[in-house]
Amino acid sequence: MSDVVNSYDFVLLIMSKKIMVCLDGSKNSLRGLDAAITFAKQSDAAIVGIHSDTSFSAFSAVRAPILPEKRWKKNIKEIILTAKKRVEKNKIEFLGVVIGGHSSGIDLTTFANNPGNKIDQIVIGSRGMGFPKELFFGSTSNFVLHKAKAPVTIIK
Repeated sequence: MSDVVNSYDFVLLIMSKKIMVCLDGSKNSLRGLDAAITFAKQSDAAIVGIHSDTSFSAFSAVRAPILPEKRWKKNIKEIILTAKKRVEKNKIEFLGVVIGGHSSGIDLTTFANNPGNKIDQIVIGSRGMGFPKELFFGSTSNFVLHKAKAPVTIIK
């Protein structure tokens, strides 16, 4: 698979508009991907599909390192491959990224806010856990909405 971020792929994406879509394999993240595809068609943008692997220590969340493909778990590879096929079927450029961290919200906003990544828009699905669960567990989409510098579209 050629989904890994490498310098050649990233150079190809530098000049184009980039829409970051957050992928966790849920139905809502796939709806978010569909919305990102629509936006990309309208604006001739590329899509950066990103997944936060939160099975790492809290210390890795500070850096939110991009994981090489050989460190991706099987289920994560499937999520990225599904997104890649869906995007490329629509003749849109796709780049899959997996970040190793501890907190999805922090990982995703760290990547999006990094000026080197040049993210122009963020699309994220909301699981809609509701107020009581959000109060105790937090909401990734809510966190990204308030901490990201780029415009954020939340898909329900």
